[in-house]
Amino acid sequence: MKAEILAALRESDGYVSGQDLCEKFGVSRTAIWKAVNQLKQAGYEIEAVQNRGYHIVSTPDILSENELRSIRKTQWLGNIIYYEPVMGSTNTKAMKLAEEGAPHGALIVTDKQESGRGRRGRKWETPAGKAIAMSFLLRPEINPNNASMLTLVAAMAVTRGIEDATRLKVGIKWPNDIVINSKKVGGILTEMSAQIDFVNHIVVGIGINVQVESFPEELSDMATSIYKESGQKVNRAALIERICEYFEAYYDIFLKTEDLTAIVKQYDAYMVNRNQAVRVLDPKEPYEGQARGITARGELLVDTWESRRLVSAGEVSVRGIYGYV
Repeated sequence: MKAEILAALRESDGYVSGQDLCEKFGVSRTAIWKAVNQLKQAGYEIEAVQNRGYHIVSTPDILSENELRSIRKTQWLGNIIYYEPVMGSTNTKAMKLAEEGAPHGALIVTDKQESGRGRRGRKWETPAGKAIAMSFLLRPEINPNNASMLTLVAAMAVTRGIEDATRLKVGIKWPNDIVINSKKVGGILTEMSAQIDFVNHIVVGIGINVQVESFPEELSDMATSIYKESGQKVNRAALIERICEYFEAYYDIFLKTEDLTAIVKQYDAYMVNRNQAVRVLDPKEPYEGQARGITARGELLVDTWESRRLVSAGEVSVRGIYGYV
């Protein structure tokens, strides 16, 4: 009921009477009073004025099921929210929940991720209260060969969400790094369980450095956070909701063609390594060229001195010749 009370208070510009809340939720005034006090203890500033009711003054930067449910505007993403203060990995948790029958659209969130990982087994730190670690559980009826494109769909959603929250210029380093001022602020890891011609489930994991103020010396030249770049504290739950809204919209567009035809131009406009000299770290034979954009299947177009090559995400990394980007 606490999520519903929060939603009701947010919907009103003024005060909401205790009686209205009682009638709305079919509970006693004492139950409403207890729920409001629990919200206050969680950090919400709520005014209670006799003969007027309750009014929400400010919201803390906390991640909780109640907070996320109370601000949800999506149609299907986040229909069920799994939140735990600490998790090993939201992707691992999502895969486990998928095996147990969790539905399409489930949102898995934690405040502190202890064993997060990125592409190629890299570790991704998520300190408590400072970042976003979340995963989407999807059960699309698509060809398994098309699943990797959802990484690029998620990249667009994260980029647009951060832009809305901060007004910063945000870009994408193909295929899955979110970049501000040539430094990585977030990343995406997509994992799938499938048969030859059938997807069991797909998990899209997203990590974003939000309020992180410092990084280890070995990462300081390539990692950053929203706070370091903007100087402003961003409400993480609100950012999650905005990203979910964008992902839902882009995902529905993707399903119509099972490729990126409709968003290629938009993705290219955000791609920070487009028209840049890059080194493709192909295990068979690394090579250099100019990145030109993506195909409708999300492949990177790279012009070398002898030909144009198509680079699939997979286990291949692309680095800027003169730096991270």
